[in-house]
Amino acid sequence: MRSETPKPKPRLQRLAELFMVLALAGMVVAVFVNVVLRYVFNTSIVSYEEISRLLFVWLVAVGSIVAAFECSHLGFDMVTSRVSPRVRTLLFWLTQALVVMCMLMLLWGSWAQVQAGLASYSTVMGYPLALGAAATLVLAVGMLVVALRDMRRGAPRPSHDGSVLDIE
Repeated sequence: MRSETPKPKPRLQRLAELFMVLALAGMVVAVFVNVVLRYVFNTSIVSYEEISRLLFVWLVAVGSIVAAFECSHLGFDMVTSRVSPRVRTLLFWLTQALVVMCMLMLLWGSWAQVQAGLASYSTVMGYPLALGAAATLVLAVGMLVVALRDMRRGAPRPSHDGSVLDIE
């Protein structure tokens, strides 16, 4: 019985996962320090709230891209499991087209928010609010790349257990 060695992850995916680990660790530290300060010393560090909020937004955006890249998002196959392969393929193309359309709209709206955020600053730390809006811009680009990759393959992607994920 021969076991295959897993394929190494791409460098960009490893960097995204490292960023997620560091963002989560930063959030935990910031929130923990503020909780201890609030309950023990009746004070807090206000900038830690902004830092943890910003890290959370970026963690969700980057995590969504990584999950889409790994085919780890939840799938709903109640309809596709009951139709013919031809209809299943048609539904696959329809959903991919809808995903691309939604990501293009998100990209357009996020870009507008980034431009508006360049002139607005956070209340405590003073960073441009475009930094938070840029997370959805990155999310839209990353999800577009994944959707276009799937469309280039032209078929539903296999999941980790080998079954076929039809629609996500």
